[in-house]
Amino acid sequence: MTLMQLKYAVCAARENSLNEASKKLFISQPSLSNAIGTLEKEIGIEIFNKTRTGISLTTEGEEFIGYARQVLEQYELLDAKYISRKNAKKKFSVSMQHYTFAVDAFIETIKQYGMDTYEFGVYEDTTNTVIENVRNRKSELGVLYLNSFNEKILGKLFAEYNLAFHPLFDCGLYAYMWIGHPLAGRKQIELEELMEFPCLSFAQGSHNSFYFAEEVLSTLPYKQLIKTSDRATLLNLMVGINGYTICSGIICEELNGSDYVAVKLNSDEKMTIGYIAGKDAHISKIGQTYIAALAKFREKAMM
Repeated sequence: MTLMQLKYAVCAARENSLNEASKKLFISQPSLSNAIGTLEKEIGIEIFNKTRTGISLTTEGEEFIGYARQVLEQYELLDAKYISRKNAKKKFSVSMQHYTFAVDAFIETIKQYGMDTYEFGVYEDTTNTVIENVRNRKSELGVLYLNSFNEKILGKLFAEYNLAFHPLFDCGLYAYMWIGHPLAGRKQIELEELMEFPCLSFAQGSHNSFYFAEEVLSTLPYKQLIKTSDRATLLNLMVGINGYTICSGIICEELNGSDYVAVKLNSDEKMTIGYIAGKDAHISKIGQTYIAALAKFREKAMM
């Protein structure tokens, strides 16, 4: 296996076409096909499904390409520092469910390290995409929650993808709403009281199983339920129609402002906030800094 073969495979995966990839690589398509075929024989898996309309990654291919990208990125860093001596930036990215506190921790990390030497990436996305991004090494870390309902299913998925979940802190359940909501002034509310208002939930795309839901108690028969993929839209719906969502109770007024509150739910349920990383992955120094910034929210976690 050579770096050139990895470069060819990664380019083909990015373009989803051997023809387009060969143009980008300035080689003939037969040469590219032969190189990838030789690589597949050497590693003992099929990286691509090949059809008349193009190519797509196999399940094993997705994992391989994730590692290949990581190898190429590390080589580029070595090349920049010791061979060509270019001022290449290091890379650090995180994927997360829609948590303001996880964004706040990311901001703190950026401030500590600066953007002169690092290229940062932060992705708020569906639960499955968070897991896939860590699996494929697009992100070093993924921030999500587990509870008694989803931990067995997601735990099996983590094991299959060679990932590990690291708990940070436990939280009680809260209803997140705008300060003008009829229930906003309460110290504690019952679930039955919330049923009279629209519940807001983050859509999970094609992986719309209850086990992938970002909100605990996702299986309840809500009278009114609205799904959205955007946090700003969700906040607007809170104001416009007195909607609410179920959350950890951790509020970052610095980012969302002081127009929203978290009201304790009368429930014994809890959620465990943590991060996922590759079982065999070495957490970088900046990754450890980010984890430490996340852990600081343990004091704000309310039960």
